[in-house]
Amino acid sequence: MIGWISGAYPWIKSFHIVSMVAWMAGLLYLPRLYVYHSMAPVKSDLSETFKVMERRLLRGIMTPAMLATWGFGLLLMGMPGVVDWRMGWIWAKLALVGALTVFHIALARWRRNFLANQIRHSTRFFRLVNELPTLALIAIIILVVVKPF
Repeated sequence: MIGWISGAYPWIKSFHIVSMVAWMAGLLYLPRLYVYHSMAPVKSDLSETFKVMERRLLRGIMTPAMLATWGFGLLLMGMPGVVDWRMGWIWAKLALVGALTVFHIALARWRRNFLANQIRHSTRFFRLVNELPTLALIAIIILVVVKPF
């Protein structure tokens, strides 16, 4: 059993990283689409095109990638010796992943608002929130690689 787990570890870690990259790409791109969508006239052809793009990105790439990231991450967490739960970095990383998950849910809610032509936020708001995943990504990578605490 231990041999199988140690043999599977690099594969699971690789798939975790690949799915995380796909999820992050969506978390970085969807708010940018919202910036442009918020500038498009309501019910215009451009607005309708953004609706299709946003749906495909969220449902076709982001949500499956988020679920895969969580799934492979949970598998890694369950492997003996992979995580030292006494270290603070893992808890900080998990808090940031939780925050990204909440952000993902907020993006889905905002998409429903765009779909109903009820935009509740300004272009400036979407420009600002577009930076949040970048900050989380930088922090997560530093935590995982450097393990500062």
